[in-house]
Amino acid sequence: MTPRLRRRTAATALAAMVLLALPAATAHAWPGPGPTAAGAAPAATALELPRPTGPYAVGAEVLHLTDHGRADPWVPGAGARELMVSVHHPARPGGGAPAPYMSDDEARLLLAQRGLGGVVPAGVVSSASTHARTDAPPARGRFPLVLLSPGFGAPRATLTSLAVDLASRGYVVASVDHAYESGGTSFPGGRTLTCAACDVAEAAPDDDAERDVLRTVSTGRAADLSFVLDRLTGPHPAWEHSRMIDRRRIAAAGHSVGGSAAASAMLADPRVGAGVDMDGTFFEGIPATGLDGRPFLMLGTDAGHRPGGADGSWDEGYQHLDGWKRWLTVRGSGHFTFTDLPELGERLGLPVDPSAPLSGARSTEVTRDYVAAFLDLHLKGRHRPLLDGASPDNPEVVFNNP
Repeated sequence: MTPRLRRRTAATALAAMVLLALPAATAHAWPGPGPTAAGAAPAATALELPRPTGPYAVGAEVLHLTDHGRADPWVPGAGARELMVSVHHPARPGGGAPAPYMSDDEARLLLAQRGLGGVVPAGVVSSASTHARTDAPPARGRFPLVLLSPGFGAPRATLTSLAVDLASRGYVVASVDHAYESGGTSFPGGRTLTCAACDVAEAAPDDDAERDVLRTVSTGRAADLSFVLDRLTGPHPAWEHSRMIDRRRIAAAGHSVGGSAAASAMLADPRVGAGVDMDGTFFEGIPATGLDGRPFLMLGTDAGHRPGGADGSWDEGYQHLDGWKRWLTVRGSGHFTFTDLPELGERLGLPVDPSAPLSGARSTEVTRDYVAAFLDLHLKGRHRPLLDGASPDNPEVVFNNP
């Protein structure tokens, strides 16, 4: 898949997220991008992410971070680089209100992009149940930190199910929205920033030029993740519960270009001890010198990321990895299998994408279980047989060892 096509697929995912807000009968009736005529709003359908599987309750906080040492790469006139970060953490029972899935402004923007402004209530999307609570008392102890980066054009909310589940299993998880790289991100002061970087990629004259843009995205996100790490673990932390974080146990993971950014973060920052790429082209590339022996998991679609497949960066990258490594592909999966979208669609009874027939429930289970097994092994030192080879309980997962 070319970068241009992958980017357009990412834009489709944002639209798919809006489809999830509709009752199934309404969604089935759409012949095109969605209704544009005024009409009565459909009845709201409550959305719910799958429940987390770990022993901890989950708390959630949102941080606004500004890196005054860097200008924004996409909108220079905007000034310093800004990030919005959702921190999910192991908690004790109790706490305040349920944590929202996303803001009303972000939901309204997604609806407007699909011609659905005033037709679908923004609250149907923004109020999806995440099974996390604000102001939850932190669990006692110190926990590994996982930095999460979403796909190009996608908001950090699309990785919420994974973030909440990891937190329930005993991880602090920081999911990052990178300014001007998502379809819509709400910032303090009533600002909602859209995807200026997508416009730059769209204007690229050919695939090579677009690859250069996406390499800039990958390396820029690496700098973002290092900055978040500084602000969570430095001498004047931005998060009041930063003492929960074990600074010696840190990983980066991401979907699509966010997976490339995880590798870029490891190349740029030795504090990041492990990485996960979920179906993302390595736009920076893994150098022949490897990652200094640090472990890395590649988890992707079998159709697009099997050995010898369309994305040659995985063949080359796997050969260059010089530490513990696994190359797993999932039969029946699609590019967005590793996000929240299939699960939410299934819960609303939306039709299955014939090119990605893996169910939403299995998409969630496979993503959560294999990512958690990798992190348990390398950040907690706990052997997980799931990573030893093919399992009859997970027939969709293929172990590739070229």
